[in-house]
Amino acid sequence: MYPNQKDVNSSKNQSPSGLELTDGVREAMVVTLRGCEELIPQDDWAKKLMKSEASGVPLRIKLGLDPTAPDIHIGHTVVLNKMRQLQDLGHQVIFLIGDFTSLIGDPSGRNNTRPPLTSDQIKANAETYYKQASLVLDPSKTEIRYNSEWSLPLGSMGMIQLAAKYTVARMMERNDFHDRFKANTPISVHEFLYPLMQGYDSVALKSDLELGGTDQKFNLLMGRHLQQEYGQEPQCILTMPLLEGLDGVDKMSKSKNNYIGITEEANSMFAKVLSISDTLMWRWYTLLSFKSLAEIEALKKEIEGGRNPKDAKVMLAKEITTRFHSAAAADAAEQDFINRSKGGVPDVIPEVALSGAPLGVAAMLNAAGLVASNGEGNRLIDGGGVRIDSAVVSDKGLKLGAGVYVVQVGKRKFAKVTLA
Repeated sequence: MYPNQKDVNSSKNQSPSGLELTDGVREAMVVTLRGCEELIPQDDWAKKLMKSEASGVPLRIKLGLDPTAPDIHIGHTVVLNKMRQLQDLGHQVIFLIGDFTSLIGDPSGRNNTRPPLTSDQIKANAETYYKQASLVLDPSKTEIRYNSEWSLPLGSMGMIQLAAKYTVARMMERNDFHDRFKANTPISVHEFLYPLMQGYDSVALKSDLELGGTDQKFNLLMGRHLQQEYGQEPQCILTMPLLEGLDGVDKMSKSKNNYIGITEEANSMFAKVLSISDTLMWRWYTLLSFKSLAEIEALKKEIEGGRNPKDAKVMLAKEITTRFHSAAAADAAEQDFINRSKGGVPDVIPEVALSGAPLGVAAMLNAAGLVASNGEGNRLIDGGGVRIDSAVVSDKGLKLGAGVYVVQVGKRKFAKVTLA
């Protein structure tokens, strides 16, 4: 594992054990190691790259995702970005949808038994996964598979034979299982099947490299073990760190409300990227940007030399917004942000028609969907966070008569309200 780019460069034309690398393989190693947490075993990956370069046969690189939710956020794209980088080097990437493993439920990081999803839930979620992943991967060069292809035909006899290839003692070395057992927290037998089935995916696909988050290390190592059991050359594993969310503290999560959804509206996506700290920006550049490390380092030096950090943040926001929308949408989002920063109104805002005039401001905000309740509306008025026709509203008792009003709540919410 190389913790930073300086260590990567210090390797020159050799792997850690002294294996002589060609320039092409050395560059591929730099790409592989960029931003990664661990590459296991590093020498084996270098050898696979050398063999691929000599034979012209691309390596098979696997990423499996269980469709446990209907959509994904940019934190999920950290491993997808790495897949795209390796895809651009000419290797075959396999986007594996875990429709079978979702029926079991991944116990990784769990302190209790996870209820399996239903077949209908899995089918509904899987329909959007590849479409969203294709915003990062090159669809024309991506192999999409479902692990039910080989897991269902395995049958009960095959499952028993597979289970015989790993011991309970080794399974209990897994942190979450060990901790739950010590705490007398129930562990269902079916949970032992999850890492086995994920590992068997690697056997079925004959993968050379499997990617995953740091929380997936046990499952990824299972793939190496089972490939050896089935007489295959074992895969290498590459773990990627979990991306910190907008707050710069916790990992990106919908439950923490510190996320950016990849299907989120362009203006919101752009503004949210600009809201991150200057420190977090460089972490996001490493894990999310497709700029080379040399380009990022040059930009960092410019900032250190006096250039405004906001310039770099705008570049990152435009890159991310372009990836999930378009260059035109990113340009429009930038202009929208500038307009809002100057106190202007965006060119396009939602239009809402309401009845019941005269109507109190808080009630109007609630009816227009700009706040969740009258109470929230009143609190925003108290804090000076509500504007009507560009004027700050300070009187909670104000009632609006029939007419058309441009309403602003906070910095980002606008609506054109027609009140009758």
